[in-house]
Amino acid sequence: MLLRLSGSLREALSTRRRQAADEWVPGGNGSEAEHLFLRATALFRTGDGETAIRLLRQAIEIAPGFSDAIEAEAEALDMGGDMAAASAKYEQARRLRQAGRPGAPDRHFVLRQQGSHTAEIVAYTRVLKSLKKFALPHLARGNAYLADRQPDLALADYERTLKLHPNSLDALALKGEALSALGRHAAALEVLDRVIAARPKDPEALNARGIAHVALGHVEQANGDWRQQLALLGGRPAASAYVAMRLADHELALAHLETMVRNDRRDPYWTVYLRTALLRLGRPLSADGFVDGDPWVSSLLALQSGKVSESEVMAQADSAARRAEALFQLGVAAHARDRSAARSYWQQVVDTGQPTLVEYAAARNELARSAP
Repeated sequence: MLLRLSGSLREALSTRRRQAADEWVPGGNGSEAEHLFLRATALFRTGDGETAIRLLRQAIEIAPGFSDAIEAEAEALDMGGDMAAASAKYEQARRLRQAGRPGAPDRHFVLRQQGSHTAEIVAYTRVLKSLKKFALPHLARGNAYLADRQPDLALADYERTLKLHPNSLDALALKGEALSALGRHAAALEVLDRVIAARPKDPEALNARGIAHVALGHVEQANGDWRQQLALLGGRPAASAYVAMRLADHELALAHLETMVRNDRRDPYWTVYLRTALLRLGRPLSADGFVDGDPWVSSLLALQSGKVSESEVMAQADSAARRAEALFQLGVAAHARDRSAARSYWQQVVDTGQPTLVEYAAARNELARSAP
């Protein structure tokens, strides 16, 4: 069975763009840009590089941040002999990928992925045409859907996996993640309780259950799960820093954040979070840490230093996640002088933010500790 499955996977993965572009119908996040990308890569594999480049450029015009399409255009230009143009496109794709922020390091590895997972979904969809009775390709496609932020389709694949392999704790844990992503936190708790009862030393399941608990307002239960997760992490600084921040345990977070600022220059949020901990502990801020090329993070750093106003930073908050980040930082900045104002900002984070955000959990804990 494994030989047959692995052989089918290899065949599908090696031919996915050439054979599946016209067969696959994308899910909820499917877009015209993805269709153009798939058709272009299929044509490129059959030798029609000129048409492939034209379609890829259309895809990039629709979605300027579509790094896979930009890299595919670079490959087509390279194969066509235009090495200078190809080099520029490769560099553009590299920069876009570096700019992308991965998922929180304390979460399940599937949720730490970034970028489009269209090609993987195509590949596993083809595999399932001949191997519907095997659990692994359902699980793999579910993971690609979940990483692609399509939890409804991921949930369907996890449920199919569990019908075929009812004792799979991995599939059950991921089902819990999908349910939580859909806002079905009570159902997620039931599933994750079963996983943790069978596998109590699963740090990622504990993290997921903590998020489901905090979404339902069960702050103490969430903190209990995250403290257990911390004990299991063995001091790994990135994940431990995030868990400590969810707990709003600024002293505990500080040492891990200092390590990450030294060791990971690529993610400017480490500096933001280090300065958050310093502010909440009433300690002098580190250097301003201006981040070249990242105006949003630079605006958060400037807010922490008192160099921009609330209206200025909120005007740049162009997504729900960024609004939650800004509101949380406004609460941190206000806390020393006006605790009522800080509570108001943190309540807005809880009212409007996603429970998966570290700022959401931290705001819940800040509110719980300063309750009138």
